[in-house]
This record gives sequence, structure tokens and C-alpha cells, in this order.
Amino acid sequence: MEARRLFRLDNEVLAFRFTATVSDRAGAAPLERLTGPDRLALWLDAAGLAVPGVSPAELRDALALREAVYRAGLAVAAARPPDPADAAVLNAVAAAGRPTPRLEDGLARWHLGGRAPVADALAVLAADAVRVLGGPDRGRVKACEGPGCAGLFLDTSRGTNRRWCSMNTCGNKVKKARLADR
Repeated sequence: MEARRLFRLDNEVLAFRFTATVSDRAGAAPLERLTGPDRLALWLDAAGLAVPGVSPAELRDALALREAVYRAGLAVAAARPPDPADAAVLNAVAAAGRPTPRLEDGLARWHLGGRAPVADALAVLAADAVRVLGGPDRGRVKACEGPGCAGLFLDTSRGTNRRWCSMNTCGNKVKKARLADR
């Protein structure tokens, strides 16, 4: 199974890439891509956080984290503070893991411990969310305006006027629809 076909991996923010494991969130039928522990393991591997395996309980923990990141991201995109319960999830998961950054072959990589590699991987995701949602770029967090999408992204455009999570997907759909309407 090729991860690039199953998952959207184009978001520059790792935590937001994780929230994109549900697509068409604002549509009539959101699509869950993490349908089992094996799918989470596949996504973690594609994200550079390879683990030897994922249990059903670890999948439940990951889904709870993903949804807390998403809700907190929507709040920040709307210039509101995240719900304290979502912030508590992010903080607890970030503190529970013991990942360590390493420079290997000239690249930054995460080393996940042998005792609880999934908890370490989730800690990386939670810490990334905390960094983005609470850091100096929090005013650049946006929700995609593409039809049905509502995916989170960090607007790094000069004028901070980006409207879509990706020009290649949502932006292209909107522009094609406009052309068809003419």
C-alpha cells in the first residue's frame, strides 16, 4: 500500500498533516483514512515517525489527539483560544512521550524510544501542534475555504491572504468551478 496515495502529505505543518487524515471534513461525508492500527502505522512511517506496530488503544489515543489538534486549530484560526480540554490533551500527550531529535545523514530525524514508540510519535505531533498554535505564527493559522475541505494550514504568503490548504487540490477545484460557471 502506497502512503502517498492514501494520505495527503503536502501540508508543511506536521500536526496539520495529521489532521488531514480525515478528508472533506466540511462535506456531507467526511472520509476517515485511519481505519485501523495498520493505517496509523503507515501514516506515521510516511511522516518520518516509523513505529514497529500500533495497538487498537494507541489508535484511539491518536484519533483523540488528532481531533483535539483540529478543534484547537479551528479555534486559533478564528482568533479564539483553544478549549481548555483540547489544550489539556495536547499538553498531556506532548509530555507523555520521550522522543529525541537527532541529526542523521545531514537530516533532522526523530528517535522514538523502544518502550513506547507510538506515545513518542504522538508526542512529536502534539508538540508540533503546541508550537504552531501557541507560537508567534498562530495568527497565520487558517482553515481552508475550499468546498468541503476545512483543512488547517499555516498561511506563509507575504500578504497572509491565502485561502486554500493547497493550490494543487482545493485552489484548483475552486478555479475550475469558476471557469465552468463562465
